[in-house]
Amino acid sequence: MSEERSLHFLEEIIEADLAAGKHNSILTRFPPEPNGYLHIGHAKSICLNFGLAQKYGGATNLRFDDTNPVTEDTEYVESIKEDIQWLGFSWKQELYASDYFEQLYQFAETLIQKGLAYVDDSTSEEIAAQKGTPYTTGVRNKFSERTVEENLELFRAMRAGKYKDGEKVLRAKIDMASTEMLLRDPIMYRIKHAHHHRTGDQWCIYPMYDFAHGQSDSIENITHSICTLEFIPHRPLYFWFIEQLGIFPTVQYEFARLNLTYTVMSKRKLLQLVNDGHVNGWNDPRMPTISGLRRRGYTPESIRDFCDKVGVARRENLIDLGLLEFCVRNHLNKIAQRRMVVFDPIKVVISNFESKLEWLPTENNPEDENGGVRQVPFTKELWIEAEDFMENPPKKYFRLAPGQMVRLKSAYIITCNEVVKDAEGKVTQLNCTYLPNSKSGEDTSGINVKGTLHWVSAAHAVPVEIREYDRLFTVENPAAEEGDFKDFINPNSLHMISNAYAEPALAQATAVEHFQFVRKGYFKLDEDSTADKLVFNRTVTLKDTWAKTAQK
Repeated sequence: MSEERSLHFLEEIIEADLAAGKHNSILTRFPPEPNGYLHIGHAKSICLNFGLAQKYGGATNLRFDDTNPVTEDTEYVESIKEDIQWLGFSWKQELYASDYFEQLYQFAETLIQKGLAYVDDSTSEEIAAQKGTPYTTGVRNKFSERTVEENLELFRAMRAGKYKDGEKVLRAKIDMASTEMLLRDPIMYRIKHAHHHRTGDQWCIYPMYDFAHGQSDSIENITHSICTLEFIPHRPLYFWFIEQLGIFPTVQYEFARLNLTYTVMSKRKLLQLVNDGHVNGWNDPRMPTISGLRRRGYTPESIRDFCDKVGVARRENLIDLGLLEFCVRNHLNKIAQRRMVVFDPIKVVISNFESKLEWLPTENNPEDENGGVRQVPFTKELWIEAEDFMENPPKKYFRLAPGQMVRLKSAYIITCNEVVKDAEGKVTQLNCTYLPNSKSGEDTSGINVKGTLHWVSAAHAVPVEIREYDRLFTVENPAAEEGDFKDFINPNSLHMISNAYAEPALAQATAVEHFQFVRKGYFKLDEDSTADKLVFNRTVTLKDTWAKTAQK
């Protein structure tokens, strides 16, 4: 048995809180903004929040941070829900920050009545200048001197729609000399005359993230509010609002976000890739989105395993994409059904094969004792890979060559006797003979060959399109490079093969199945498939480069 891993710091905190009786059970939340599709970084947060709740007998709320009506859409809401469920998690309650708009508004009036918030008529540029710098203190303006009554009247007028966008804001009155820049009278509410995907035109003022987030956590009695490290500067403000309002004391904790090589993890940058046509939508299999990974053929088990292996840390780091590929390869090896597909076909004719057809029993997955077998048709004319033949081979070449023997997988040993070429000298056909007593599993020929090739019966071949995906960028950390990150897009991130031939069993492939194409890699049926043309995406290659690197 493998040793149990030690507790990470969040597990230590939760166990200490439960042991001290601070909480009888824990309640976490996953609070995405519905302004894009979730990516692999969000998967880490999902696995952490839902996983902690599962481990300690608690629950997790799904709460959409829908406080910016300009960028949000119900399409994103539905995609987020689908991704979380696909990863294998379920939430206690489906909630929205907009559920709390009235309560948040009342909280804001409470702070005004306590003299801790005021309406400011300054422009955004003026407010930024008044805040000062990390090395100089900020300066309050004349609007901070408004009375409680005047501020209440103006704030209610803002809600009533009497002012234009940007004409006024509501600011917290904290400390313009604070070393914490976010405590220098932060904006709590701004005016946005925009249609909201849930509340319609009911509101024209919307709370800022820093005001909505902590209070929403508190309203829900979230015991452990888990954020990524970029929210550390927000923590003092998070606590300040809760303390001044005297509400449930939710505590915020931070962990390192997931950064992955050869991709970008910013929703803004991912949106650029989509809008500029560098990829074919949010679920393009080259994208690090959960929907893109799902379409490419990644499994929820492999992504959960990856998130577990990455661990939970307090320091930012860059994770090798090879680890994610290792995890999916490891899982697919156990569950993927084996099929033979020839990508670049060259014909083989077996001159001494007298039977018109023979069905050969072949294992679906040698790693799965319950995987069963399928019947593969063997005929006189076959397709093999063009790269598996060489007319003038070097020494120690173990594939097919004139006068050389190879084994056809799950079938017979064959010998190449004649090479047929067209007028331009291109090889078009290989005439071969086979050994009838060399059938796999029943071989009595006594001949051992070192090469084994995959093949497809020409008469039964199913035409398929293959899409081989590679890394989306040519550099490890495109976001850290000088210049436009899009300058480093890999022009060879997609290679399409339109004339591949598959064994007939693949014609029955479904969208939920995973396949290993023998000697080629792991593949999954794509949504672009039609009755006339099946399309398969390569999930990952067979070669385990990450494990070899890790062992060095």
